[in-house]
Amino acid sequence: MSSSTYSSCLRPDPWLRLLVDVSAQLLIIAGIAVSLTMSLDALLRLLLTLACIVLGRFELRRLRRGQQACTAIRIMHDGSVRIRDGNETWLAAALESGSIVTNSLAWLRFQRADGVMIMELLRGDARYCRDWRRLQVIWRHIGAGSRSC
Repeated sequence: MSSSTYSSCLRPDPWLRLLVDVSAQLLIIAGIAVSLTMSLDALLRLLLTLACIVLGRFELRRLRRGQQACTAIRIMHDGSVRIRDGNETWLAAALESGSIVTNSLAWLRFQRADGVMIMELLRGDARYCRDWRRLQVIWRHIGAGSRSC
C-alpha cells in the first residue's frame, strides 16, 4: 500500500455516543446541584444555576449536532481528516486540540469547514481491527511531526 493512500476509516459506536450524551446530562445536573447548594446569596445561586443550564444546553446541542453530522471518520497519513455526513458525502475537517488516542480509546475533536464541531469517543483493538492499528500509526506520526526541538 502506498503511503500516500494510507488512511484509517472509523465508524462511531452508538453505545459510546449514548454514554457521552448521558454523561454530559449528568454533569449538567451535577453543576446545577452544586450551584444551588453553594453558600452564596440566593441571587448569585440563581445566576450560577441559570449559567449551568444555558451553557450545558448549548454544549449538549453542539455535541448532538456534531454526532448527527458524522457517520464515519477518515484520517489520512498526513493528519488531514474527512468526515462522512448523513448524505454519504466526505467533507474536509480539521483535527482540533484536545484530541487524544490511547491503545483502546480515542477522544477525537474535529471542526468541519462549515463550522460544525464533531466530538467522538471511539474504541478499538489494534490486534483485531486494521483501521484501529492504522489510527495508532498515524497518531504516532502526527505526534512526532508536531514536536519541536
